[in-house]
Amino acid sequence: MSASSGPGTVGGVKLSRPARRALLVVHVIASAGWLGLTAGLLALGVTANTTGSAGMLEASVRAMDLLADLLLLPLALPTLVSGLVLSLGTPWGLARHRWVWTKFWLTLATTTATVFALRPGVNAAVEAVVAGDSLPDGGDVLTGPVVSLTAYVFMTAVSLLKPWGLTRRGRRLREAARRPAPAEPARV
Repeated sequence: MSASSGPGTVGGVKLSRPARRALLVVHVIASAGWLGLTAGLLALGVTANTTGSAGMLEASVRAMDLLADLLLLPLALPTLVSGLVLSLGTPWGLARHRWVWTKFWLTLATTTATVFALRPGVNAAVEAVVAGDSLPDGGDVLTGPVVSLTAYVFMTAVSLLKPWGLTRRGRRLREAARRPAPAEPARV
């Protein structure tokens, strides 16, 4: 890492090329894992909602519970943190480009929804099914994965296409960088 200031620095330190590449690998792997895990949760949720077998219902919600409890946050947090560090440590910046800003807020929202909506919904479904009741609300095990998967596919497309251009802040910074620096008075 080298000392610098301005866009593409984290705390005044610019990420070196190997550090950027390593963070990008972590970000892509964690993001792809999160997307794949959510697709798996959706498949299990569909199975839980459509099966006529009590054993298959219980197996589906128990598998969802296991995956949600053990893997969702360990994939969501590295995605969020690596994306944040990459945005702050590269010229893309966090609030310079609309696509980066959008991805940040969607990642933060889906991570929060995972903690406060998806996991509690799956846990409630497991408790009900294990107690011998039917699935309390099929939407609890379907809505979270559907919304999350839609958001992750959208964020993946946004990462590849990089639409929308600069934010207002990004335009201001670009204009400031283009302006010539004031000349220092000649010393006699």
